Amino acid sequence: MKHQSKLNPEQQQSRQVGTEQQARQQPALEFATAEELLRYDAAHTTVPAGVERRLQKSAGDLPRPKPAWWKRLWGGTKP
Repeated sequence: MKHQSKLNPEQQQSRQVGTEQQARQQPALEFATAEELLRYDAAHTTVPAGVERRLQKSAGDLPRPKPAWWKRLWGGTKP
């Protein structure tokens, strides 16, 4: 089944040119692991202010994590 576009030829051409320019501007990146990709993405993605506020508000009610068992047993080192 052939995909039919509802864009007129002028819009299709401008869309194709925009995609080609974007592909030329950004070099392809390769990552050894999925974790490396996620770290890169997190470092280069800005979180919208509204989302950040809602996340801080919802996480504010969570209890603090317990110290590690070995810190409770021997006491943690304080800088």
